[in-house]
Amino acid sequence: QVQLVESGGGLVQAGGSLSLSCAASGRTFSLFNMGWFRQAPGKEREFVAAVSWRRVSPYYADAVKGRFTISRDNAKNTVTLQMNSLKPEATAVYYCAGTSGVIVVNQPGSYDSWGQGTQVTVSS
Repeated sequence: QVQLVESGGGLVQAGGSLSLSCAASGRTFSLFNMGWFRQAPGKEREFVAAVSWRRVSPYYADAVKGRFTISRDNAKNTVTLQMNSLKPEATAVYYCAGTSGVIVVNQPGSYDSWGQGTQVTVSS
């Protein structure tokens, strides 16, 4: 497992941007597949984006394609989620997740390391 800490959440108006960061501890971070999920009140946790340890093509939920970008910096042990053109329905707690195993990228159960989450609120 790897220890994960998210930061960068906050309040933003619709159409605005936020950048979330996930700092990881552990020497094997470069071998971890990483993802972002979000959970709104009363709803299940849902997949947002993921990037493999090989940094091949990232994966995105249809709802965020073209507006969100996931990237990783293995030298700094960080994963970033850049969120542009935010909509009120993006309001949720955002979680960083990681695993060194084989995964189905959009399934929370595939990941064995989770951060504590960071709140993102988009006002209309």
